[in-house]
Amino acid sequence: MGRKDASAARIPVEQYRKQIGKQDYKKSRPVLRATRLKAEAKKTALGIKEVALVLATILVFLLAFYAFFYLNLSSEVDLDLDPNEN
Repeated sequence: MGRKDASAARIPVEQYRKQIGKQDYKKSRPVLRATRLKAEAKKTALGIKEVALVLATILVFLLAFYAFFYLNLSSEVDLDLDPNEN
């Protein structure tokens, strides 16, 4: 008895899936191809987060580069200046 009840519950779901499948077949191939290509392009496109992350990384690298040379050159200049030379 349990099997008959379980199979009866699945019938509307199977009918619904068949309906969706029939609607999908009604679409023309170019429309389906365009939909597929649009979905693939959306998956592979760079998002705002990735672009911001790359820009932030470049900015941090440039600031570190600038700070390194600034500190090296400023310490050399301080050593060259002698306040008692006048």
